[in-house]
Amino acid sequence: MVIQPKVRGFICTTAHPVGCAKHVQEQIDYIKSMPKVSGPKRVLIIGSSTGFGLATRITAAFGMGAGTVGVFYERPGEQDRTASAGWYNTAAFETAAQKDGLIAESINGDAFSDEIKHQTIKRIKETLGQVDLVVYSLASPRRNHPKTGELFNSVIKPIGKPYSDKTVNFMTGAVSSVTIAPATEEEIKQTVSVMGGEDWGLWIDALLAADVLAKGVKTVAYSYIGPKITHDIYRDGTIGHSKNDLERVAHELDQELKQKLDGQAVVSVNKALVTQSSSAIPVVPLYISLLFKQMKEMGLHEGTIEQTYRLLSEELYSGHTKLDDQGRIRIDDWEMREDVQQKVTALWQRVNGENLDELADMEGYRNDFLKLFGFGFPEVDYEADVNPIINLISIE
Repeated sequence: MVIQPKVRGFICTTAHPVGCAKHVQEQIDYIKSMPKVSGPKRVLIIGSSTGFGLATRITAAFGMGAGTVGVFYERPGEQDRTASAGWYNTAAFETAAQKDGLIAESINGDAFSDEIKHQTIKRIKETLGQVDLVVYSLASPRRNHPKTGELFNSVIKPIGKPYSDKTVNFMTGAVSSVTIAPATEEEIKQTVSVMGGEDWGLWIDALLAADVLAKGVKTVAYSYIGPKITHDIYRDGTIGHSKNDLERVAHELDQELKQKLDGQAVVSVNKALVTQSSSAIPVVPLYISLLFKQMKEMGLHEGTIEQTYRLLSEELYSGHTKLDDQGRIRIDDWEMREDVQQKVTALWQRVNGENLDELADMEGYRNDFLKLFGFGFPEVDYEADVNPIINLISIE
């Protein structure tokens, strides 16, 4: 079939297998061009098929020579329907890893479930024995609780009062105002249940009980804080409450792992980047497009793979990890530099539909978004007939 992008809202409903493979290969090539990092050799990534999770898997494998087990929930292709981008990403990763003689095992299913936890533990025992790094990078709008069966749904809302500000349709460039009603107490609770730290804790508990965590194990979960511009909808909203819960769990896990395995649990606060998750948050795409323009002009811009390499090489496995006063790694340090934020804040006051292209890098945002789904690569023939069915080596 001939595959073209079909964008609906903040989601692209198609993905291109050749383009996704190109995107993965670009990240692999970047990691191979950088100095090798002394780090973990057996890595579990929970949420490994897109964004920071995929970049971490690539960095660990091709920058550290690690065998990896990746957990994700993705859709395979059919004759008349493309697979999800994460499926194609994983197929490309596995092919490249096998070529380099690296262990690359994948588990496809609901990572919140006990069943997938048990499957993952079994695969670790069969292939790696134990793991010395566990990365938690799940992004899901809903969660079935594995113990009670209750279904929780997350919302992106402010807390306490309505929120109004500018937003942008990143495909059309239309700038408009958005008003979002505050979350109810039940919505806050459900969002924390989906996006907070409980499931991370359940994963570590299960891995500990199965004796598949190596001595000195590290575990890291990814988070975001962002600037004052987005605080009402993000850090002070329902998502922020969830991130606070994630950090609470990190402190508990850190104490437990230190005591039992001389290990460490930490939250990494990452930079704002174009991901499927960030594209769903009102206001954030407009902020990111302003941020990107400034950081590119200042020579400070990083994509997901550059950010992840810096996290692992200069922080997590540097021997001198720097933590903030809340015990977090701050790999968002370039974004949150005072000179960067001053410029972005000034532009935020001015930006509108007429000057958007002048003040913001909306084209860069749009290109990054389409690349998530394998589109926008000049060397890929998007008029060619391609087979949407790509098998994963590690999944029969």
